Amino acid sequence: MPDWIVATIPIFKIVHIAALTLWCGGLLAMPLMLAHSDRSVMMDDYRLIRRATHLTYTLCVTPAAVIAVIAGTWLIFLREAFVPWMFAKLVFVSLLVVAHVWTGNMLVRTAEDPARYDPPRAVLPLAAVLVPVIVILTLVLAKPGFHWIDFPQWMLEPRGGQLPFDVPSR
Repeated sequence: MPDWIVATIPIFKIVHIAALTLWCGGLLAMPLMLAHSDRSVMMDDYRLIRRATHLTYTLCVTPAAVIAVIAGTWLIFLREAFVPWMFAKLVFVSLLVVAHVWTGNMLVRTAEDPARYDPPRAVLPLAAVLVPVIVILTLVLAKPGFHWIDFPQWMLEPRGGQLPFDVPSR
């Protein structure tokens, strides 16, 4: 790998960590903001809360999620991190994406019909975000080898098979 590509790895890490901070922090803040969108508040207060949640989700949380995923994907290939803990991490990142989509769905349903839709208490969406975040942090910091899992031999070595299409050569 050329030296200039290796030199970009710290930049990708900084971007990835900063975007993750915004993404996860925003996903933790959204249920708390939605908890204040009670039917009993005044209409002006409801509009203010609705606008704040919408702008935070669309202009901050979602772009941060996209940037975090893109920078993280680049880091996987730049660092050649094709190890079991990384694949486990990606499973929990997908759960974080599901929590992101669920939060967006709650925001839309609250905005479209506030009289009929009652968002869940903040504890459930917070747990849906906190569990993947804690597991991801644990996997990234501990980098477990998963040596206790006995993978079949065919999963540990190349099979030597031919792809169903031509692979371009450089």
